[in-house]
Amino acid sequence: MNIHYDFIVIGSGPAGKRAAIQASKLEKNVLLVEKWPVVGGVTVHTGTIPSKTLRETVLFLSGWRQRGIYGRSYKVKENITAEDLSQRLQSTLAHEVEIIQHQLMRNNVQVTHGHARFKNEHTITVEDFDGNFVDYNADYFLICVGSKTRRPDNIPFDGDAIIDSDEIINMTRIPRKLLVVGGGVIGMEYATIFKCLDIEVTIVESNDFVLGFVDKEIVAELVHHLRDSNISLRLNEELSSIEKRKDGKVVCRLKSGKSILVDTILFASGRQGVTEDLSLENVGIEVNHRGRILVNEDYQSNIPHIYAAGDVIGFPSLASTSMEQGRHAACHAFGAEVHSQPELFPYGIFSVPEISMVGLTEQECSEKEIPYEIGIARFRETARGQIIGLREGMLKMLFSIETQKVLGVHIVGEGATELVHIGQAVIALGGTLDYFVQTVFNYPTLAEAYKVAALDAYNRMNI
Repeated sequence: MNIHYDFIVIGSGPAGKRAAIQASKLEKNVLLVEKWPVVGGVTVHTGTIPSKTLRETVLFLSGWRQRGIYGRSYKVKENITAEDLSQRLQSTLAHEVEIIQHQLMRNNVQVTHGHARFKNEHTITVEDFDGNFVDYNADYFLICVGSKTRRPDNIPFDGDAIIDSDEIINMTRIPRKLLVVGGGVIGMEYATIFKCLDIEVTIVESNDFVLGFVDKEIVAELVHHLRDSNISLRLNEELSSIEKRKDGKVVCRLKSGKSILVDTILFASGRQGVTEDLSLENVGIEVNHRGRILVNEDYQSNIPHIYAAGDVIGFPSLASTSMEQGRHAACHAFGAEVHSQPELFPYGIFSVPEISMVGLTEQECSEKEIPYEIGIARFRETARGQIIGLREGMLKMLFSIETQKVLGVHIVGEGATELVHIGQAVIALGGTLDYFVQTVFNYPTLAEAYKVAALDAYNRMNI
């Protein structure tokens, strides 16, 4: 039996869900194929939602947000256990799955569960959980199968003391000493989250920097906070060997000769696309060494009617950007007007403290030879920051000297991922420094930092 659809989406993560719904709204017949028993993809089950739920649970139970007022020893709950962390997680995930299922159903998206493989350029074969095979063909396809953790052969993963970032949400105990390998987004998020539980955390990064795509001044602020929180940051270091002792502890030896004894190693050094079992060779789709599909600005692969979006195409690999990539691909496939602005996609890093940014960095302005000035506001200098006891956090804006337009907004601190949207809107609408100088913000709020930063830039420009 060969069943035809206008659009087949492989994968039900943020890109797949948004693309399927968009195509359905364009009155297309849509099939969404998900290889797991439940929808949601990595974002719901091992990535974005679990890690952010874990973060909020830890911040609440540890009393971290209140320590600026009540002291560093303040806690809401003593002896926090792994079970305490998982209770909130399971209820959140169940609720999120229910919402996604309802969204797909009310938008008439047909969902089937099974493993999809390409048979030819217009046909996939789906193997269900009982081993049955069904062929489906379509005019257009979108591949958004997500990514998985990179697991080097020399790392003896055991799911207990030596784990990856997909396994960490299933941990049955909270370690007293944690080593995080990797100074990227995932590594920094988990390292800072677990530090809030007052455990000893060490980060090992092979480069001489962390978060390489983030504004250097923002990274410097974060690194200062890490060191102030007694997180050990070892840059330009690599693991040479790992030995698990009989007592369950792990000895980690670095290439520099140092040794670190920990309870748990979290390996968070890179991810790769889940493309190895899609039979892409049957259609000639190109992937790189990380299993990522190469696409153009409209998310078309080298086979024009087969699109790809989300983590499977690489950076920035964020749920928010993946959603828009999926929507853009669906619109482009069926000739609908689409006005995505990737240069205005906000980035959010849910470390402690949060980091978020939109627009240009100082380095990009220099490379493009754009004359600019900056304005900075520190959260502790705002009334709201004092009220809630913030010790760290800053908001930085870049303005064009010639036009005074906002070029970029970079934030580290409480609520950064929410606050950034004010700057995003102003940039998209061509707003200038004058907007922030003239606008009245609620007082006391952290959003008032925009006005403080604008006034700082105003003084620097001598307008």
